[in-house]
Amino acid sequence: MRILLVEDQAKLLSFAKKGLEEQGIQVDAVSDGDEAWEMATTVPYDALVLDIMVPGRDGLSILRGLRDKRNNVPVILLTARSTLPEKIEGLNLGADDYMTKPFFVEELAARLHTVVRRKAGDSSHLIRVDDLCINLLERKTSRAGVEIELSTREFELLEHLMRSPGRVFGRMQIYEHVWGYNMDPETNLVEVYIQRLRAKIDKDHEKKLIRTVRGVGYALGGG
Repeated sequence: MRILLVEDQAKLLSFAKKGLEEQGIQVDAVSDGDEAWEMATTVPYDALVLDIMVPGRDGLSILRGLRDKRNNVPVILLTARSTLPEKIEGLNLGADDYMTKPFFVEELAARLHTVVRRKAGDSSHLIRVDDLCINLLERKTSRAGVEIELSTREFELLEHLMRSPGRVFGRMQIYEHVWGYNMDPETNLVEVYIQRLRAKIDKDHEKKLIRTVRGVGYALGGG
């Protein structure tokens, strides 16, 4: 999952970014509303976490603008205030959830998973492809009922592939979504992690789930 986190308090921004990344969430963090608007309208994030009071465009203005553009990316609003009128305004504008500062990072991570699943129409915290299953809340992976140990980055890559079974993703698409920054065209990092996943996911199974589409990219299932 890749999100945009917008918060004008530097310490809280740094703390929340680090905590969410420890939960396996890729975070782009900014403190300015105008910069946030530019990123939110050009990058396909899985969700946004918007502080209402930030310099430039405030959180409600960003939310209003996105909904006016029919952009339905899940949005969680943050505020130091908990007045009912402000909460109602945010929800009426199309916010998916609302948290009052201070907050627990673990709770924010759980709410992010919830709003993303809700958008996808999936009320479960499990994603299944064939006999492969990942648990988004517990961050556990199993195949045919046998648990598989994955690193944080391996889990993120597998989740990305499993959310669109059968879809072929190019190296650059994978790198941008899972690692979150531009890739050196000469690096083989994606191939390395695909091989690691194959060794853990497919090694002891007759049916291979991870596919390579030569000259195009990689997919999980389908074919």
